[in-house]
Amino acid sequence: MDLQKQTGARAAAAELRASDADRDRITDILRDALAEGRLTAEEHAERVEGVLAAKTVGELDVFIRDLPAAHAPSAYAPRSSVPHRPTPGAIPVDADEHLLAVFSASVRKGRWRAGRRIHAYAVFGSVEIDLSEALFEHRQVMIRAVSVFGSVEIRVPENVSLRGSGGGVLGSFEVDTLDSGEPDAPVVYVDGFAVLGSVEAKPRRGKMIADLLGRVTDHVARRVDGGLRKHLDH
Repeated sequence: MDLQKQTGARAAAAELRASDADRDRITDILRDALAEGRLTAEEHAERVEGVLAAKTVGELDVFIRDLPAAHAPSAYAPRSSVPHRPTPGAIPVDADEHLLAVFSASVRKGRWRAGRRIHAYAVFGSVEIDLSEALFEHRQVMIRAVSVFGSVEIRVPENVSLRGSGGGVLGSFEVDTLDSGEPDAPVVYVDGFAVLGSVEAKPRRGKMIADLLGRVTDHVARRVDGGLRKHLDH
C-alpha cells in the first residue's frame, strides 16, 4: 500500500464511531503510562474523562498521541487473514512447558523462550503467562489453558496475532482476537475451558517484540556455531 492510500485509510479510520473496546484500549494505554510515570495522576484522570466522552476513533487517538503506544502499528490498519487453528503438524502433541497451580500461584514472565506448546492448569489457584517480553522462536504457539475454581491470565505483545477457542461452564473463557500488521508475526492460539473459573487472554498495550525472523536466524546460527566448536574440539 502506497503512502497516499495509507494516509487515506488512517483518515477514514479516524472518522469511525468509537466502540467500548476502542475506549478500553486507550484506557489501558493511559493506565500503563501512569504506572510508568509518563503521566501524573491529574493528567491521567483528565484524559480518562475525555476518553469516556469521545465519539470517534480520531478523538480517542488525541489522548495518546504523545505516548509511545501511539507510534505502534495502527490498530485500524488493514490486516492479513490469520487462521483460527494452527497449521496441521506445526504444534507438537507434547507440551514444551507445564504450568500447574493447585491452591497456589504459578507465574511465567520476563525474558524467556516460548515453546510451541504450553499447558497451564489452575485448580483453586492462579496461573499467569506473560509473553510481552518473551523470545518467540516459532511462528505458532499453542497455549492449552484449563481453569477449575481458578484463573489463567495470558498477556501477549501488541504486534502478534491472537486467536482463541474454548468455553466456560459457570465460568468465563475470554480471548481478545488480535491481528498483527506484520506478515511474519507470531500467532498465539489459546484453547481450553473454565469450570467455575476464568481464562483470559489479551494484549499488553505498549509492549512490542522485535523482528522474529532475525531472532530465529541468530538462534540457529548460534546452535550451528556451537555444533562446529564441539566437532573441532573433538
